[in-house]
Formats: sequence, structure tokens, C-alpha cells
Amino acid sequence: MTQIFGAHSTTEDVLSGVSLKGKRVLVTGVSAGLGIETARALAAHGAQVVGAARNLTKAESATAQVRMDAERAGGTFELVTLDLADLSSVRACADQLNAVGLPFDLVIVNAGVMATPFGHTKDGFETQFGTNHLGHFVLVNRIAGLMHAGARLVSLASSGHRFADVDLKDPNFEHTHYEPFIGYGRSKTANILFAVAFDARHRARGVRATAVHPGGILTELARHMPAGAIEAMVAQVNEQAAAEGKPPFQFKTIPQGAATSVWAGVVAEADAVGGHYCEDCQVSPVVPDDQPISLVSQGVRSYALDPAHAEALWAKSEEMVGEKFS
Repeated sequence: MTQIFGAHSTTEDVLSGVSLKGKRVLVTGVSAGLGIETARALAAHGAQVVGAARNLTKAESATAQVRMDAERAGGTFELVTLDLADLSSVRACADQLNAVGLPFDLVIVNAGVMATPFGHTKDGFETQFGTNHLGHFVLVNRIAGLMHAGARLVSLASSGHRFADVDLKDPNFEHTHYEPFIGYGRSKTANILFAVAFDARHRARGVRATAVHPGGILTELARHMPAGAIEAMVAQVNEQAAAEGKPPFQFKTIPQGAATSVWAGVVAEADAVGGHYCEDCQVSPVVPDDQPISLVSQGVRSYALDPAHAEALWAKSEEMVGEKFS
């Protein structure tokens, strides 16, 4: 019988009894929070993990436990440089991985930023869309040849996708008033749509892709939010919860937050999660686009899973980065 996991499941719960020896994994954003725990959990079960981070000095220090757990379990851990806000760095990282030529069984694109002040990446893209989506779009497509039959892509999204659909006419807020969480919502919707389009392109050769929402967790992701903003958001969420007859919101621990990524990557059936959005170690239901925004209720907006919309984003992304990907 397949074990059922949920919101309180941890990485160790979902990987209990699972051996990942011989499996090779790439995880982006391993210098903090979910990235560290995701890498640690996989390496602790024998996987050969490659961790990508912008600041290797910070990452080396932050991943000491990852290395220790990997050594005990017969896994390995190594670092590569990746600055998602600079496509020259993204391409160099992909070139380095391709030069090594070793295949990946799992790629987890975990790195990201949230609610940043208005700004641009090195290549002139709005910071959140450029970092969270376009950087990963180029990286994954450039190493797609290393993902053999049976491999999976897990794209870290968020319930924040409910704040906004992508705007393909004005992705850089050149004609739209910038709001930090609207920018975040656009980028997280893009993360889901990218998984949908990547899955459609690669499933015939046995490679599947899915998007996941880790849940509400206190990590460095919130570093751009002003003082008191998190408390105000929790108060609003609890008002929604009370109105829906639900208990007060509780933050997940980091091992609980990383659980859905590893569940979708190595435990869940590929056909069950491929092309879908998951949260709390389950495939999420689709909710109407006109449903009031609630960070309490589960579910994914239909616009984030629409195949035609995913294809339109893919074409726009190729145009923006100046590369075509088959």
C-alpha cells in the first residue's frame, strides 16, 4: 500500500526506507533554508548531490551538515557556482555541468527571491521574473540532455502564484505599476507554467516535470519584507482561516517544507505528478481563477496549468533570453 503523506510530513518521513545510491541530483539555492535541507535529505539517503549557489563561501559553510550526512550514507556532495540573475553565470554553470557529462536523475530548481524592491537582473529583466523564472529556464533547458529517461524536474512554485498571472505583454513592469507581491506572483506562476511546458516536451522520452508549493516557512526568502509585514500577513491569513472554519495558521518547519520537493522528485508516481502542481505531498486540485485570493485554501489556479498559456510563456521566454530550445 502506498503511504499517504501530508502537511506535517518531513523529508525523513517521505524518504524513510528509500535508498538513493547511484542517483545523481542537482539542487539550486543550497546556501540557505529549503535548499540546504533538500540537498541534505537526498545526500543522507545516498544520492550524489550537486548543489548550486551564487555565493560559494556562504554555501560551503551552510552545507557542512550536508557533507557529513552524505559521507555517512555513502552519498556525495559538491558545489557549483550559479547566479540566476546573470545569464552569463547561468550559461557558464550549464557549460560546466555538460562538460562533466554525468546524467541527472533529478533536478530541483529551488533557488529564488521574494517581494524584492523594484529592480533588474544583469540582463535587464525585472528581478523576480528574471531570477525565479528566466534563470532557471535557461539552466534547465541547457542541461536537459543530461536528464535521461526516468529523470524528473521539480520546480519550486508557491501559493503566491494566486497573486498574479504572468503578463506576457509587460513582463518587466515597463508599463505596469510595480507591486512586490504581484511581481512574485507572476514569477511563481511562471515556475508552474514552465514545469507544464517542460513536461509536455519531454515526457515522450520518459522525463517528467512538476511544480510544488513547499508551504509557509520562515527562511531567508522573506529578507526583503519590511518589519512587521510577516506578522500582518499571518494575521490576515488567520482571519481567512477563521472565516473558513479552519484552525490558525502554523508555519512549517524547514524539513516539512522540503518534504514535498523530495516526495515529488523520488517517491510519488511520475505519471501522477507530471505536469501538475503539488502541495503537502499531494497533487493539488484546480480552483477557479475568480476564487478570492486566500493563502489558507489549497489548490492551483487554472491559468497556471493551462498548456496553451505555458507554450506562450515558453515562446516569450525564448524571445527574452535570445535562445531557442527544442
